[in-house]
Amino acid sequence: MSGNFVDDAKTEISGMAKGGMRHPSTKPVLVAAAAGAVVGALTPLSVVGAALIGAGIMFYKRVRP
Repeated sequence: MSGNFVDDAKTEISGMAKGGMRHPSTKPVLVAAAAGAVVGALTPLSVVGAALIGAGIMFYKRVRP
């Protein structure tokens, strides 16, 4: 990885888009989004907002382990 988060994120998103479910980051990000949606349903947060937060956190952890 180059060290620049934006470039690394673009590369990761591009890989996820091209690789679909075969890409190693796709499933963990989707699972985190689902977990976030559950949290959003159980708390005053919106389901969509919580899903985006969960996916964002996992995506960040995949780009910057």
